[in-house]
Amino acid sequence: MIDNPKLLQLKEELLQQTKTSDSPQTILRSDKLRQAMADIRNIDPAKRGEYGKQLNQLKQELSSVAEARQAELEQVDLKPIDVTAPMDINCQVPQLLPSSEGSRHPITQEIEKISQIFERMGYVVEESREIDDQYHMFESLNFPKDHPARDDYDTFMTEDVDKNGDRLIAPAHTSTMQNRILRKYIDNLERGEPIASIVPDRVFRNEDLDARHEHTFYQVEGVYVAKGVNVGNLISTLQEFLQEYYGQKLDVRVNPFYFPFTEPSFEFALSCPFCAGDNSNCKVCSGEGWVELLGCGLINPNVLKSAGIDPSQYSGFAFGCGIDRLIMMKYQIEDIRYLESAKLDFLKQF
Repeated sequence: MIDNPKLLQLKEELLQQTKTSDSPQTILRSDKLRQAMADIRNIDPAKRGEYGKQLNQLKQELSSVAEARQAELEQVDLKPIDVTAPMDINCQVPQLLPSSEGSRHPITQEIEKISQIFERMGYVVEESREIDDQYHMFESLNFPKDHPARDDYDTFMTEDVDKNGDRLIAPAHTSTMQNRILRKYIDNLERGEPIASIVPDRVFRNEDLDARHEHTFYQVEGVYVAKGVNVGNLISTLQEFLQEYYGQKLDVRVNPFYFPFTEPSFEFALSCPFCAGDNSNCKVCSGEGWVELLGCGLINPNVLKSAGIDPSQYSGFAFGCGIDRLIMMKYQIEDIRYLESAKLDFLKQF
């Protein structure tokens, strides 16, 4: 039961908007709802759990009302037709699968779970975009023009260009939002609050398709900036997230790596959630006991400067992780292509 005064007021306002909206799903991403999520960090720790529980209840109620409103909007007065003979009005409309028998896609379900974990940790959730410019894809992340690391991304380029004459792109990582997030929440630092945000969204790369690679997949970007942030904060944050997501205690390991936008940079590995190296036939880790999962590191000072943040006063960390891979490990899915296949025999398992 929701009895928090602020959440009650927000519930009444958003439910009314949802019931009359022509695009009800957008209400679920309203700034007021996001602010309510961000307010978790300011709640008394003793009351934070109850607040989060009521906030989740509010989101569930909004989601149900939004689905009902969307179904109402999609109702159309169809004339009887035969899909094989569209001009024949004397044939019966074919039987359609009832919407009540459907379910949310596993990627949608898991993005919601990932978002909720980070929201409880005080992070706000932002959305990415599916077409972007090269400044946010590269330059703002310390990839100057002609930098060889640009070639590592096999980026899809469009024929359209931006105001500088550079071709627009389909983002190859959700890090394209990092500069925007730092600028959007820079005032947090002046108030003594951190910048803490994740971006779970879709990305695109020109990959050769196989069981472990897709040209379209999902990634979650994480950004945290405050005074005195160090590598220990990064490792403990990721370890806590992964233990919550997989529901068990996990060991972690970091190895030095290179990314232009972080310094130092690491590859982050976790102990295999399924065998811990005790099974040479394990499909997840091949019996090695460790799974290389994501890239991370402390944000490069040049990236902070490009967003107007003084790196002599503030530091931060960033990480990027493939959501599809998290899901594959969690449910031991052997082929990433199943997630984009639309095969009902696969999707009905979720």
